[in-house]
Amino acid sequence: MYKFLKNVGCFLSGCLISQSIHAQNAQPSQLFELYKQDKSKSVLPDFSYVGYHCGEKPVPEITNYKVFNVVDFGARPNDDVSDKKAIQAAINAANSNGSGIVFFPKGRFLVNDDSTLTKGIVSKGSRIIFRGSGSGPGGTELFMKAMMVPQDPKRMWTGRPMFTFTAKGTDTQIGQIAKNANVGDFDLKLSTTDHLQAGDWIAIKLLDNAPELVSAALAPGKANPAWKYIIEQGVDVCMYYQVKAISNGYITLHAPLAYPIDIKYKWSVYKFANAEEVGIENIAFAGNWKQKFVHHRSWKDDSGFNLLSFSHCTNSWMKNCRFTDCNIAAMVSQSANVTVMDCVITGNGGHEAIGSNHSTNVLLANLKDEASQWHAFGVQHGSVNTVLWHCSYPSTTCFEAHASQPINSLFDNTTGGFMSGRQGGAVENLPNHMGGLVLWNYTQTNNPVKDFDFAPSNDVWFKMVNPIVVGFTSKGSSFKKGQPGYFESIGQKVSPASLYEAQLELRLKKVPDWLKQH
Repeated sequence: MYKFLKNVGCFLSGCLISQSIHAQNAQPSQLFELYKQDKSKSVLPDFSYVGYHCGEKPVPEITNYKVFNVVDFGARPNDDVSDKKAIQAAINAANSNGSGIVFFPKGRFLVNDDSTLTKGIVSKGSRIIFRGSGSGPGGTELFMKAMMVPQDPKRMWTGRPMFTFTAKGTDTQIGQIAKNANVGDFDLKLSTTDHLQAGDWIAIKLLDNAPELVSAALAPGKANPAWKYIIEQGVDVCMYYQVKAISNGYITLHAPLAYPIDIKYKWSVYKFANAEEVGIENIAFAGNWKQKFVHHRSWKDDSGFNLLSFSHCTNSWMKNCRFTDCNIAAMVSQSANVTVMDCVITGNGGHEAIGSNHSTNVLLANLKDEASQWHAFGVQHGSVNTVLWHCSYPSTTCFEAHASQPINSLFDNTTGGFMSGRQGGAVENLPNHMGGLVLWNYTQTNNPVKDFDFAPSNDVWFKMVNPIVVGFTSKGSSFKKGQPGYFESIGQKVSPASLYEAQLELRLKKVPDWLKQH
């Protein structure tokens, strides 16, 4: 059972649900005051370790790597001739060097004009910087003119990414966890620490359908028989952490556990194959999606122009990028401590924006969806501890919470539409979000909704487990009284203005300079 669920009953208050007055002055949050007193007893998850190097370091400005200019490998901007092979050659050279800046001068580079291709451009290595000359007018644009052959047209989400940044090798199992551990713990007792050393990354995995485990994860609600995955396969958790130290059969993690470990369930530990310090900077990625989007009409709608994927990346970043006319902009998958910041989605609306997929401690900061993707910024497929900080999207869409058991997601000062039915996820993979969904000073811009329900009995497509809603403002929306969760200051902003900033300041004793600049 999630630790924060133990105390939900103590905080529920029907009087906090009523909503009719817009915010005037921010009020101190009682919930945050309780967190400051003893975070181990708070309903709030600890999001302070999210982002590049746990938020403790700024995204770097790399200048001392060898430069691999794509022009030197045969790429030519603005000539309508495919530059795919030249770009791949430049990436391969940087990977062989052990590090490098793959640099693009100004202009449009054609990265795919062949609809029969089955593979995009791939980088497998650490310390690779993919850098353009600006993502705005007159900068660098990488143009995906044609879609590629999907992995399976019947599986509409399998359109291949044009660019994939990933690691060499595969995960290898180390052993089991030998002692119970709580949320917030840094030390884990393993059955063996052989083949591990400080600096390595591990994946801690659980997949167990023990009835008491499933029941605790969904409490006080119950599993719907249609939720086949959690009933038949079980509670599915995967968390990625870096090993800080090893001693006497224990490992010490750089970040605290986000989920309690009970060794009577099927927990296992893997050495995680990862690429470190990968950066994507100052580039526009453009697809060629010009049709009116129809959700689940075809693989072309859902994933045809799939522009970029981070996979198995740690302490990496993407900044100052634009994504235009795409079905999927970018996904951070099976990665940890990645920061995506100062990016925008423009052009014709498609399927998904930018999200954290099966990843841990991801920060999505200052992102704008101007295209109105069907699912705006959000989480999916077992993401753990994701922060969306100062992100915005139109009133015509809403955030993503794409089922398959995402845990602990903070929408911090998010502005845009708020509605059910846009979160995503097949019925068999519901609920849309497990515990730890936090909406903090969320500003709803679409028409108000009376008695909004996070777990409606008449809607099989929308179910959230015990949401935490604080400082929600709108044109007059209200939330259903008596539903499980925690609701505070509905209709009025609270202080601290940003939960992520406040938790980071509480841990580091100051707000980092990199965050002040945003």
